[in-house]
Amino acid sequence: MRLLIILTLGCAALAGMALRIYAEDDNEFKFEESEVEKKPFSIGGYVELFPSLYIADLKSALFRLKYYQNNPGSPYADAYLRLQPELTFEKGIFKAFARAYEAFGYSNRRWPFDLRLYEGYASLKPNQHVVIDAGKKTLKWGKGYAWNPVAFVDRPKNPDDPELAYEGYTVATADFIASFTGPLKTLSFTPVVVPVYKGINENFGGAGHWYFAGKLYLLFFDTDIDFLFFTGLENNYRLGIDVSRNITTNLEVHGEFAYLPGITKLSLGTTGMARKRKINAIAALGGIRYLTEIETTVIIEYYHNASGMSVSEMRSYYFLINEAYYTYRATLKELPFRAAEALTEGAYGRFTPMKNYLYLRVSQKEPFDILYFTPALTVMFNIDDLSFSLTPELLYTGVNNLELRFRYAFLWGGRNSEFGEKPADHRWDLRARYYF
Repeated sequence: MRLLIILTLGCAALAGMALRIYAEDDNEFKFEESEVEKKPFSIGGYVELFPSLYIADLKSALFRLKYYQNNPGSPYADAYLRLQPELTFEKGIFKAFARAYEAFGYSNRRWPFDLRLYEGYASLKPNQHVVIDAGKKTLKWGKGYAWNPVAFVDRPKNPDDPELAYEGYTVATADFIASFTGPLKTLSFTPVVVPVYKGINENFGGAGHWYFAGKLYLLFFDTDIDFLFFTGLENNYRLGIDVSRNITTNLEVHGEFAYLPGITKLSLGTTGMARKRKINAIAALGGIRYLTEIETTVIIEYYHNASGMSVSEMRSYYFLINEAYYTYRATLKELPFRAAEALTEGAYGRFTPMKNYLYLRVSQKEPFDILYFTPALTVMFNIDDLSFSLTPELLYTGVNNLELRFRYAFLWGGRNSEFGEKPADHRWDLRARYYF
């Protein structure tokens, strides 16, 4: 009943917005000079209704970990109302920007609420060559679509929906930009300072420390090149490079490479005991983006993360969860789950926790001359354990400021494989998003 209330309220709100849009379109057009003047304040963003239906895999390790206390059965559903407003103030050399995120919903007899500031920073641009920013911000380093191994000062993307906005870190940064004639057309340098204290970037690193990063950008022979670095604690540094170039008008190639020396890897051995060890690792990505003459967009990427989990390490993780589940069923003791939950909050709970992945996305703009309609297909394949997800989607934008997207996700894999141990084998999503 509560789920029905959320869906009803969300549909009513979106319907009211659509009616207002049509009513405004019927008004006679009048030109006002004040309407084209740039105003210092601007407000934008979106509100969306997001219901989902799941066909659960009741025997999967991650379903047991997530629902060992309150099993929703199968199928089960949840629904959320999400609001992401953006506020911009710009006057002279000063600019301020804020993006918030709020979500209220119903999931497994609970009413979760989430409110956070994604970005909130102030910016000074004394001239066209210098920009200084301070506050909470996403830097969006890297050229990849689904992954960015060189994004040293950003949270990881969700490859299942890479275009979603995500929460930034509190930083101080600047851009120093120079333009030239000749093979080197543009050069810029972006230094970044990341403080970590109580209440500030607490999940970034060691409290009481300062971290430093930087990016040197070159547009050289029509090729975008970034050299990146990150450093902080003693012997803790990272180096990276990314490249992007349009080979032809319709074909773009890109790549990223990161060197990660001395990172700490926490994993499970065959005995089920957790261990920490220092390793020197690399992370790399290579991809292409191709646009055909009939406006079919194809994105292909390969991602390698040497610090990811092996097949045997993931098998030990799933075994730990199942042993905790059977212990809980026999004794009602939750303690065995604590170790599994701690590992899930770390490397085992990453969007893509293993070493090698392939990503494919194909989208077709307005097939058969159906206006405002874009179907797409996304495949993510785990090369190590041969499991995958297959996600077709339908996108319609025929109503002004309103976006409707329907997706179905099919996850396949054997036991002890990444996609085979996800909580659900099938998922249907409907996203109704209104932009304002």
